[in-house]
Amino acid sequence: MKKVVTVGLGYIGLPTSALMANFGLKVHGVDINQNVVNTINEGKVHIIEPELDEAVRVAVRNGNLTADTKPVKADVYLIVVPTPFQGEHEPDISYVESATDSIIPLLKEGDLYIIESTSPVGTTEQMKCRILDKRPELKDNISIAYCPERVLPGNIMHELVHNDRVIGGVDKKSTENAIKFYKGFVKGELHPTNSRTAEMCKLVENSSRDSQIAFANELSMICDSADIDVWELISLANKHPRVNILNPGSGVGGHCIAVDPYFITASFPNEAKLIATSREVNNYKSLWCVQQIKKTITDYNLTHNKTPAVALLGLAFKPNIDDLRESPALFIAQSINDAFPGEEIIYVEPNIDKHLSLELRSFEYAKSKADVLVFLVGHDEFKTYNRENKNQRILDFCGITNEKY
Repeated sequence: MKKVVTVGLGYIGLPTSALMANFGLKVHGVDINQNVVNTINEGKVHIIEPELDEAVRVAVRNGNLTADTKPVKADVYLIVVPTPFQGEHEPDISYVESATDSIIPLLKEGDLYIIESTSPVGTTEQMKCRILDKRPELKDNISIAYCPERVLPGNIMHELVHNDRVIGGVDKKSTENAIKFYKGFVKGELHPTNSRTAEMCKLVENSSRDSQIAFANELSMICDSADIDVWELISLANKHPRVNILNPGSGVGGHCIAVDPYFITASFPNEAKLIATSREVNNYKSLWCVQQIKKTITDYNLTHNKTPAVALLGLAFKPNIDDLRESPALFIAQSINDAFPGEEIIYVEPNIDKHLSLELRSFEYAKSKADVLVFLVGHDEFKTYNRENKNQRILDFCGITNEKY
């Protein structure tokens, strides 16, 4: 039985570790957070993802998954740590470097080292040099590859198994050995390439989505100025057999689409013009939403001689999940909270129990109390809305009611 060390037990590292353990691999998960380690060793989870809690419970119970703060000797090492930014959207690979340094003394001939963390192009080759600088005897004796995840929060456990994977080694042998490893638990097709192409593929996939969303978001702002119903317009335009415009939203969030394009723009600032502009458009859409809410509050105040009770509906970065990472809705909510201290602002997020700085209320409470309802995220709970109070003002930024902005 192969032994695997997974360095990083977050949104991807833990599901991947549990999945491999339930496919019969012996997995030693590593995380610098002792509380995370303790939670996993109790057979529990520190993140919410459908089916993950059961997968971890079974994997720990059968002895195939253990967690620790330090790595051990193994046959395969997966690097699944964050790659945050420093300064002005400059990728920081220090976590990848630290994770790599922690396993370098443990490497032996025949081992397989794989990076899954989103990384700038060339990172895998840099880590190869880092390893061989300290362990030159391993040259041509270990396999090094890059294999990005491409999963959707809320469906990770299924997609880790069934999605296709792009696997790029630093040489042909590395690619072949990485493919053999992933065949043990991935049913999707495994596509071989080189490490640089695999790194760029991950970035391009999310940059493409960002650009498509930017078109829809820009279109929504144009339509507002032109007094055109953007939802009707998109529906009609999509009747064309070769047109598929996405629906606009309040911006773009999450740890992939809102982040990955910067890995390209930081490395290729002179070439990545469209990608950079798409990021600017999607960031501006959130600011534009804040402006629309402020204008609505001011107009209501002038008309009724009082500040309205405003309900901001949804804080997560996408519908039906609890993930707040890079959430434009959360940014909008906090901006309104700062702009109107002491006023009645109602915050609704049905997928989380509490928030550190915002008091959460139920959707029913918001509907009964608010003069202005602002739909920021298209959660299923909000789709039951049927306007009973004709005086209630609606700002729909996500297509729940399909009312004009």
